[in-house]
Amino acid sequence: MNKKDLRIVYMGTPDFAVESLRALVENDYNVVGVVTTPDRFIGRHMSTPIACPVKVYAESVNIPTLCPEKLKDEDFLNSLREFKADLQIVVAFRMLPEVVWNMPHLGTFNLHASLLPKYRGAAPINWAIINGEEETGVTTFFLDHEIDTGGVIAQKRIPISETDNAGTVHDKLMTIGAKLVTKTVDMIIEGKTDSIPQENLCSSLTELHHAPKIFKETCRINWDSASNNIYNFIRGLSPYPAAWSEFVSPDGTRTTMKIYDAEKRIKRHKLEVGALTLVDKNTLDVATVDGFIRLKHIQIAGKKAMPAADFLNGMLNSLKDIKEIERFHFE
Repeated sequence: MNKKDLRIVYMGTPDFAVESLRALVENDYNVVGVVTTPDRFIGRHMSTPIACPVKVYAESVNIPTLCPEKLKDEDFLNSLREFKADLQIVVAFRMLPEVVWNMPHLGTFNLHASLLPKYRGAAPINWAIINGEEETGVTTFFLDHEIDTGGVIAQKRIPISETDNAGTVHDKLMTIGAKLVTKTVDMIIEGKTDSIPQENLCSSLTELHHAPKIFKETCRINWDSASNNIYNFIRGLSPYPAAWSEFVSPDGTRTTMKIYDAEKRIKRHKLEVGALTLVDKNTLDVATVDGFIRLKHIQIAGKKAMPAADFLNGMLNSLKDIKEIERFHFE
């Protein structure tokens, strides 16, 4: 069998999944159908449909698309069977029931944005950076009953630099992930897919980190942490969903602030954790247990994101004394 005869059904939703689908299409793999999420509706009367990125791309290259509400719906399953897929590929999609992933005779493989078995779960890029990992990667593996546990087909590693954030790592993994997807399809065509059980890879790991879904409260900064941990936390959540804290005025007024970019400074001090110190008219530091976090790019609730220097200058214009800003603090 060659790649033009292999019938592929592709499943995905966000931009991350578009790159792999594009690689398959532009390299003449036979993608016969796409499964993605239903349109979202926006507007005053929720009447304007917005298609997800995978659907937009699939329709632009005339690939038939299914958008089921429920993956066990019989009408959807019958439509999926009509594609007569030999292979299914999943990239950034929903958890599949067995009746779906077990349908094609060559199985279903998933592209996951981590070096499995590390960082199984919904947010592998974020948690790898939050935990201070120095490398990550992408993995293709066959779907099995438990989420992210199937046999590993192939992996590709990349370093994480100290200045990377979730956005830059996302884009790197999106690109190398697309190449790994086409490589994995070639391996399947050539019959070279002796997948490795993830249990065999666990013995070399000192700790098996997981990557659970991130919620708003997950993103709140704990200023009692070490500066390095807070710095990793901020970049691991930037640009989305973004780390946040409460900015507290001397009269007790609380304002939510998202922090997208910062620097860490390890330095002894006698300030309370969360206290502000004005370095100069453009630079503001927040005290931690072992140093400072210097704010670089922030967003106040209800306003646009801005350089921290712009926020600081706006505050200083409203204060009688420049040192008054040190009466504010973060919690």
